[in-house]
Amino acid sequence: MKDLMEIIEGLDWSPLWISLKTGVAATILSFFIGIFLARQVIKMKSSLRAVIDGILTLPLVLPPTVAGFFLLIIFSRRRPVGIFLYENFDIKVVQSWLGCVIAAMVIALPLMYRNARGAFELIDTDLVHAARTLGMSEIRIFWKVIVPTAGPGIAAGTVLTFARALGEYGATSMLAGNIPGKTATISQRIAMVIQDQDYVTAGIWVAVVLVIAFLAIVLLNLFYSRNGKYSRY
Repeated sequence: MKDLMEIIEGLDWSPLWISLKTGVAATILSFFIGIFLARQVIKMKSSLRAVIDGILTLPLVLPPTVAGFFLLIIFSRRRPVGIFLYENFDIKVVQSWLGCVIAAMVIALPLMYRNARGAFELIDTDLVHAARTLGMSEIRIFWKVIVPTAGPGIAAGTVLTFARALGEYGATSMLAGNIPGKTATISQRIAMVIQDQDYVTAGIWVAVVLVIAFLAIVLLNLFYSRNGKYSRY
């Protein structure tokens, strides 16, 4: 027990803060982008909707390293997008914390998109028509009627997005690298210490991730229960 406490006290906790910052930033971006995309896809024709939906869902089924490869190609400073960002705005994506956020967002975004779209499709259209007859603008209808009605699905998507972004490893490693104190996340730290056969340290980091994920799920359940979203038979 004493040895365990000494290991905990001697840990570099920067991967935790980097992972939390990355998870929060990626979740916020995914929240707004995912809701926007879900709403736009629902309005599309069925044939175009199938194609766009497939593109937006693709990162969910692809190996993260494949997504990371494409991101690396896009944002490399030897490619047009990377050159443009760096020369005009001094923005460096590869091997930076911004790269962590972008990689985590791309991998986690499909979860937000799919949950938001599913929630929007279950909304009673009569509510929207009633709001229109009251003279509400489309933007106000969206934020005052549609989003609150789809709240449970959106909340679930937000929690899943955060959990996925927090644990992202493959795409983050390829785009942002594993720079201690800058881009090294918990997942990368676990992989590194496992390679060194330091299972005690790996177990500590695994426990940290489990606690964070468990707390996120509990908070979601509390949100549902307080708002009466659970059915009682």
